[in-house]
Amino acid sequence: MKITKQLGIWMDHSTAHLVKLTNGSVETNTIESQPDVQTDQQIVFKDESHSLNKEKRQLSSYYKELGDLILENDEVVLFGPTEAKSELMNLLKENHLFDQIKIEVEPADKMNEIQRNTFVKEHFK
Repeated sequence: MKITKQLGIWMDHSTAHLVKLTNGSVETNTIESQPDVQTDQQIVFKDESHSLNKEKRQLSSYYKELGDLILENDEVVLFGPTEAKSELMNLLKENHLFDQIKIEVEPADKMNEIQRNTFVKEHFK
């Protein structure tokens, strides 16, 4: 019998709470988008376009890390209160590595760990 790996990711642009279901067991983890560390001199010389480029690089790295985790699963639900879930989904659709993974997007409000776990279990029932 094949073991189905299911993953729920509650996410916004700064934090992703992962709820992984494997044969009825639940494993949770948190990933945070890592801000670049700056020196005082870099802060003085930074302008708006530099700031936007840095933010894009940071988000790109964050989404890549989530994508690498998604590749390890058979079914995934992305949920949360912001557009981050849809942005990630759009990036995943462009990459054929994700074609064999069932990925869905669901709206959701702010949730605590118990609520996230329950949401994911109910989604994959």
